[in-house]
Amino acid sequence: MGTVNAPAAHDLPAHDLPVPARPGRKRSEESRRAILSAAFELTAEHGYAGLTIDGIAARSGAGKRTIYRWWPSKDDVLLEALATQADLHVPSPDEGSYPADLRAFLVASFALGRQGPVVDVLRALMARAQIDEEFRERFRASFLQRRRDALAVILDRARVRGDLPPHPSPGTVADMIFGVIWYRILAAAQPFDHLSQLVDDLVETLTTRREPA
Repeated sequence: MGTVNAPAAHDLPAHDLPVPARPGRKRSEESRRAILSAAFELTAEHGYAGLTIDGIAARSGAGKRTIYRWWPSKDDVLLEALATQADLHVPSPDEGSYPADLRAFLVASFALGRQGPVVDVLRALMARAQIDEEFRERFRASFLQRRRDALAVILDRARVRGDLPPHPSPGTVADMIFGVIWYRILAAAQPFDHLSQLVDDLVETLTTRREPA
């Protein structure tokens, strides 16, 4: 899930991967950030298939036991790194109106999605989610629902302002936005070409007040 120019994945320093603080465990949090950053860097350099826990450990300076204590697989390391980047680079901005808020959210979402490594990671994690039920639940909770929750902030704000159209419903708005994103990621050769037109079309479709048929 107002323009945000997200840095390339291989340029992400550890401090760009913020995590909740745990009192008394500063050194462990530094390791955690280093591990998440290393996962993105290595994916950018070698692709998802070339990413290994051994590689993450070597790049981050953390032990394999530390990594497996916090995450059950390399997919879960990537999942947390991706969710953190999405939270960081796709906020729920208050631009003063529903159309402006929605436009900022879409531009930031598509900007992050235009990064080649991010698209590769999303495709790989979605594929894993189709064959691993336990991972699918983690993927839904840690990424998919978090992006819907971020969009819900914008929709709730519009409702309070009084500029949220009665149709489509908030749930359908989310389905339409993320449906477009996932279709393009999974099925399109160039997922986010013609970005400006795509944003314009979605904003017009979702913010125009219409009477139900």
